[in-house]
Amino acid sequence: MNNRQLFLSHLAQTTDFPLMIEIEKAEGVFMYGPDGKKYLDLISGIGVSNVGHRHPKVLTAIQEQLDKYLHLMVYGEYVQSPQVNLAKALCDTLPPDLDNVYLVNSGSEAVEGALKLAKRFSNRREIISCVNAYHGSSHGSLSVGGNEIFKRAYRPLLPGIRNIVYGAFHHLDQITEDTAAVIIETIQGEAGIRVACKEYFQALRNRCFETGTLLILDEIQAGFGRTGKFWAFEHFDIEPDILVCAKGMGGGMPIGAFIANKEVMGVFKNNPLLGHITTFGGHPVSAAASLATIQVIQEENLLEQVEEKAALFKKLLVHPMIKAIRNKGLMMAVEFESFEVLKPIIDRAIDKGVITDWFLFCDDSMRIAPPLIISHTEIEEACRMILEAIEGVQ
Repeated sequence: MNNRQLFLSHLAQTTDFPLMIEIEKAEGVFMYGPDGKKYLDLISGIGVSNVGHRHPKVLTAIQEQLDKYLHLMVYGEYVQSPQVNLAKALCDTLPPDLDNVYLVNSGSEAVEGALKLAKRFSNRREIISCVNAYHGSSHGSLSVGGNEIFKRAYRPLLPGIRNIVYGAFHHLDQITEDTAAVIIETIQGEAGIRVACKEYFQALRNRCFETGTLLILDEIQAGFGRTGKFWAFEHFDIEPDILVCAKGMGGGMPIGAFIANKEVMGVFKNNPLLGHITTFGGHPVSAAASLATIQVIQEENLLEQVEEKAALFKKLLVHPMIKAIRNKGLMMAVEFESFEVLKPIIDRAIDKGVITDWFLFCDDSMRIAPPLIISHTEIEEACRMILEAIEGVQ
């Protein structure tokens, strides 16, 4: 049996129509099939490969750690230099109050930990999230998701969850002294790149202060330079109580984190002891890769290039079938009339050699979130192929 047959026979499927693109190698912004076909990856493995596929500095960090040790012990018991150096580097990018890092394996796990932390610290049980939010697909993270289509088959989920509308000032009074936490994507991703105004986020922050509610910002997609700041909340002059990150954090390796101050995080130490546990969280190889990723973003000045590159996409992607382009940096949504219009364009673009996608809760819009290292020439090539794909389906 070939790999495609093995994929269909033995690997669990999540749809009846997987893309079935076989990749043999990836480098920079490109992926390559076994027949040598080249694909320009405009979605970074859904927001993961912010520094590109197999960045040399990330590979070096992985190799050096492989030569030292792999898993040693469950999280938080041994002093491991990849973990502590990563935690320090993360804290150096953040306001002083965000000084304590809990390392996990994924974004969904980070959300789970953040929800537990908020409940434990506040001694409250109500959680507020947003309509059309996406925070992951494990039980707790799905509970705070904001789309019933994805939730109804798995109910009952966590009790005490209420949804407000992202960006709606008049919903903020639903945050009360019974609310443990508000969890919100700084930039809504699967809703199709929705960006609330600075005044909204400042009003949200103030309302949480007034009610003693913890503010959890989910930057699983928006963090690590995606928006042109290292953290998206920097655009809005606010600070979260708990920050959640993953995806672009690992340079292609699986890792996530939730971050708070030491007082808040300290509640996991008692009543009960070991209040949150992970075996593989902060795996030393993933932690080494993550530290290298931070260094690449900083040393190669990738943040300074984001706005210019986003502007080039917006300048080139002009066509009567394109209704709008929404973005914050290189987190972009290109809107079409409908999914029925968009899907053939995505398929034709793949045939031409450029990978795009749609959004879970916004299927009329094309996802564009390339590696931050993408060059101007590669942007021009990608846009040319997208426009050709549009022309080819008219």
